[in-house]
Amino acid sequence: MIFQFCSLASGSSGNSYLVGAGRTLLLIDAGISCKKITEKLQTLGLDPRQLSAVLITHEHVDHIKGAELLSRKFQVPLYTNEKTGKEMLQLMKRPQEIQLQCFQTGKAFTLGGVEVTPFPVSHDAVEPVGFSLRAYGRQISTATDTGCITQAMLDEITDADLLLLEANHDENILKMGKYPWFLKQRILSRQGHLSNEAAGEAIVHIASRLSKPRQILLGHLSKENNFPEMAFETVKNVMEEHRLFPGSQLQLHLLQRDQFSPVFRV
Repeated sequence: MIFQFCSLASGSSGNSYLVGAGRTLLLIDAGISCKKITEKLQTLGLDPRQLSAVLITHEHVDHIKGAELLSRKFQVPLYTNEKTGKEMLQLMKRPQEIQLQCFQTGKAFTLGGVEVTPFPVSHDAVEPVGFSLRAYGRQISTATDTGCITQAMLDEITDADLLLLEANHDENILKMGKYPWFLKQRILSRQGHLSNEAAGEAIVHIASRLSKPRQILLGHLSKENNFPEMAFETVKNVMEEHRLFPGSQLQLHLLQRDQFSPVFRV
């Protein structure tokens, strides 16, 4: 059996990722419109009614924009922790019509053939999480919207066969850019977003702790404070400074903001 991952959208204007294991189809976040999600799924030959669940990382709009309509229209349950669920319901027009299931951060649960572990990340939301999904003896982990990589996060994602890691911004571009100072401070804080260099350093730590074949996907790039080529080259340079070279053993990929990624097989 094949464990699969595909990015439908990844960036500061919207995020949504599809994970498949047999008949279990999970969407991580629904930060683009329900219409766009539907169209993208149909392009992949899928119907939204086939979704087993939508896993929500946190309540910011670029992660939940299409969640309400997707749940109401296609009867897809939304899985969040209790605090995120409460915040999300307050933002919805007809919250009484959605299917909401609450999990406990740090406690694994099972959806179909996939074990899901929500783990805490460091972001300015009520209780933000990343996810590790395990099936067929393999692991897919997502770690975005975090201002730093904590030891607990490293412990959770080090064994991932496929890791989605945030490379949000270049610090120099951000500092010299047009954002107001308070927003720059927010992004640069430990509850903000991960820089390109910090992403590279995280990969070095992960690879030094456990050498294994893995695919690393750089995502959630800022439109204003980053460039795809810069994100990739900065991370690659940090890795190469520690004699880690992208190749067949450690594959490095970049996710585009508004485009499909390839379907990655784990």
